[in-house]
Amino acid sequence: MAKKFYNKLDEELDQLKNAGTYKSLKYLKSSLSGRAEIEGFGDVIILCSNNYLGLADKPEIIHAGVETLKKYGAGAASVRFICGTYDIHRELEGKIAQFLGTESALTYTSCWAANTAVIPALLKSGDCVISDELNHASIIDGCRMVGREVKRFVYKHSDMKSLEEKLKESEGTGTKLIVTDGVFSMEGDIANLPDIVEIAEKYGAIVMVDDSHATGVIGKTGRGTEEYYNMIGKVDLITGTLGKALGGAGGGFVAAGKAITDICIQRSRPHLFSNSLPPVMASIGIAAINYLDVNPSIVDSLHKKTAYLRNSLKQAGLKPLEGDSAIVPIILGDTAKAIRVAENMLKKGVYAVGFGYPVVPEGTARIRIQVSDALTYEDIDIAVRVIREALL
Repeated sequence: MAKKFYNKLDEELDQLKNAGTYKSLKYLKSSLSGRAEIEGFGDVIILCSNNYLGLADKPEIIHAGVETLKKYGAGAASVRFICGTYDIHRELEGKIAQFLGTESALTYTSCWAANTAVIPALLKSGDCVISDELNHASIIDGCRMVGREVKRFVYKHSDMKSLEEKLKESEGTGTKLIVTDGVFSMEGDIANLPDIVEIAEKYGAIVMVDDSHATGVIGKTGRGTEEYYNMIGKVDLITGTLGKALGGAGGGFVAAGKAITDICIQRSRPHLFSNSLPPVMASIGIAAINYLDVNPSIVDSLHKKTAYLRNSLKQAGLKPLEGDSAIVPIILGDTAKAIRVAENMLKKGVYAVGFGYPVVPEGTARIRIQVSDALTYEDIDIAVRVIREALL
């Protein structure tokens, strides 16, 4: 029986390789910035990192992490409610809440953990959750974890008519939770938050926004989707990450009213059964938020570089998806083609990734470009030339 199992796995892997959709890992040999050393490819321009503000290798942030590691060690080897809570967790959570304008915040080891924690913690039998069809996989998993007693609905992507239809279908349920990404990770578009909030108020629903690709990226000072629409304080809860624009090390959070974070402490499973965020990662998050507070111009710089890249791609005859985020996808259609184009780009010194099914819907494979403030304008010019050559 075991031999048959492994033979089946080998056959599946061979099928992926033959179809040209097999994913191979690339190994970094240096710190990450606008450029990095990739094993087997040398020094390359990075267009596939979530390091939007270029903070991953900032000396001030590295120093904060080193000093914290010396003070606290690697970690407590415990969950929060036993002996895994450090004073630095409280400091970080206060910093996040202050930055986003919420009453409180609670940290997790990742935003994946935060999303799969908060949705089941808030909803009980008779409640419902309504999710955008293009939400991140962690939200989808969080919705699945609520159990059969909670009704689940999916509305068409950013379609307010579809959202309202689902809310009408949910009539008679208890708590109604609408969940959306702020910036959609594969499309780069931004949720229609004003209309979502208006519809939620009409039907007595609460709104949750995953701002993982928005915090530090959109809004005048990087405070995400609420700031982008000038409506800070209008959302019930925000989830996000410290593993992208805010330092890049890892860690996630829920930012909301005290009652929401407190109920997560009482009954969210990733909080109760998983080790706390390592102190060094908490320190990096604090340092990153402090750096952004003191240097808000890096957000404007990122916006300018993103606009420059978009315009340069268009001038080169390419058609990136429109949007105001730092995610710039180029749709190619076929998964094998997207992977092949990305490999050709890497051979020429530009690292982007080809995404296909099941990460994106069948027939919508793409090269996803992500802009970082660590890139120079020369890097962008080189990257656009290489992209164009790889697509010819």
